Amino acid sequence: MVVARSCGLTAVSYLLAQLLGRKPNSVRQQLREFCYEAPDKRGVKRQQLEVESCFAALLGWILRGWQGRQLALALDATSLGDRFVVLALSVVYRGCAIPVAWKVLPANRPHSWKPEWLRLLGSLRGALPPSMTVIVLADRGLYARWLFQQIVRWGWHPLLRVNAGGKFRPAGSRVFRSLASFAPRVGTRWSGPGSAFAKVEHRLECTLLACWEEGYREAWLILTDLPAEAAQASWYGLRAWIEQGFKVTKRGGWQWQRTRMDDPDRAARLWLAVAVATLWLLSVGGAAESTVPDSTLLDLRGVLVEQKRQRRATRLRLVSIFRQGWAALLVALINHTRLPKGYFQPEPWPELQPKPT
Repeated sequence: MVVARSCGLTAVSYLLAQLLGRKPNSVRQQLREFCYEAPDKRGVKRQQLEVESCFAALLGWILRGWQGRQLALALDATSLGDRFVVLALSVVYRGCAIPVAWKVLPANRPHSWKPEWLRLLGSLRGALPPSMTVIVLADRGLYARWLFQQIVRWGWHPLLRVNAGGKFRPAGSRVFRSLASFAPRVGTRWSGPGSAFAKVEHRLECTLLACWEEGYREAWLILTDLPAEAAQASWYGLRAWIEQGFKVTKRGGWQWQRTRMDDPDRAARLWLAVAVATLWLLSVGGAAESTVPDSTLLDLRGVLVEQKRQRRATRLRLVSIFRQGWAALLVALINHTRLPKGYFQPEPWPELQPKPT
């Protein structure tokens, strides 16, 4: 997949056939059967791959090379035309993301996402050590009271963005105020404990992190279980990295958008190969990037880019770590040197700039 720059069975099987001196169709059939259910495979004593059984091991693989005690997970959904919807739980890392648990569903069919998200999160419980600080990020469309409470129950920390239409009552107050009133204009921030949502059946005891920074169209309103002094709204910016992970899965990397599969379970097995390959490239690319001294890179704090959108980064990433990893592996193949394994050296979580006095 790395050399072919594709997860397509035809592209990979043709390359392997040339390398191994075999017939392309024979190799392709073997790769196809990797994705099949047991009854659809040739021969006897065939087994099918249970993808969910791999999720904890996949995350454990990442943690073995993880240099740090903080980990950010992101929840999001992506679609592939009118065929698939993928619910993905990913480790976000250096501007990209590695899927560690996922569920592929047929598109345009009614299906409750609640049991799927709970199953995906639950599959990782044993893989995360209690000593690690884990935050779980999700956008407004995925907020749910049950999701918040279940994440807390498992010892992790939700950072879930909510819409501005709700209400919040700060601790010590008797009055519910509009969520939008806590960061009503650019440059305003507020954080503190209280009760979210006025209706009893929806009410949630939590901490509100409200922040409207220059360059953004609206405020970030984030609910968490962490104390206000122990969390920052800027951490929610890590959630956007899962979108880059989806881009890598499709046109930016493995070209999954070209697949002709139409069976969700078979597509989920193909995603395992995608996840392993992505893990490898990001570990190699991230290790290469972490060795570059910060002093040699541009400082972009306070610089306005992309139509006056303020990017509060500490370093400029001219080349994604996915491409850096791909280049490193390709060079090793050309030079006949040992293939690098890499490791994970996460960047510090982003912090808000101090407000001027």
